[in-house]
Amino acid sequence: MVTRTPREQLISGAADLFARRGLRATSVREVAKYSGTPLGSTYHYFPGGKSELAVAAVEHANTFICRALRRELTAGGPVDGMREFLVMWRKIIVDSDYRAGCPVLAVAVEEPDDDDAPLLAAAAAFGDWTAILADSLREHGADEVIARQTATLVVASIEGTVAICRAERSTTALDDIDAILTPLLRRTIGISD
Repeated sequence: MVTRTPREQLISGAADLFARRGLRATSVREVAKYSGTPLGSTYHYFPGGKSELAVAAVEHANTFICRALRRELTAGGPVDGMREFLVMWRKIIVDSDYRAGCPVLAVAVEEPDDDDAPLLAAAAAFGDWTAILADSLREHGADEVIARQTATLVVASIEGTVAICRAERSTTALDDIDAILTPLLRRTIGISD
C-alpha cells in the first residue's frame, strides 16, 4: 500500500472532484474533506488557494495520462496505443458510474478567475498529449504535419467523447470514435485496411 502525503492527497482529491463537479463547483473545503486532510493543510500546501491547487491537480492528471499514453504507444504503436487509451477512459467512466470525466477538460472549459494559471496548465497538458501521440505517429512513418493534425483530432475526439459519455450515461460514443479513429490512424501510418 502506498502512503500519500497530505499534499498528494489534496492534489488527487482535487483532480477527482474537478473531474466530477468542475472547477467552480468544487470548494477548497470540499477538497479537504474529500481527501481526508485538515482544511488548514490546504492553505499550508497551497498558499495561492484554489488556483494553485487547480494547477497542481491538472499537472497530476497530466502526469498520469502522459505515463499511460507513453506506455500504451510504446507497447502497441499508435493504433493499439490509442485503442488501449480508449479502454482506460471507458474504465474510468464506467467505474465512476458516469460521474467522472477529465479534470483537465473540466478546468479548460470554465471561465478563469483573475489567474489564468489553471487554464495555462490545461493547455500544456493537451499539448503534451498531442505531442506524445504525434511523435508516435511520426516514428511509425507519418508525415510531420499530418501527425500533428491527426494527434490533435484524436485528443480532441477523446476529450469530447468522454463528456458525451458522461451526459448520455453510455460508452457508445467511445465505440463510435474507435470505429472512425482506428482506420484513420492506420492510414496515417501507411497500414492498408
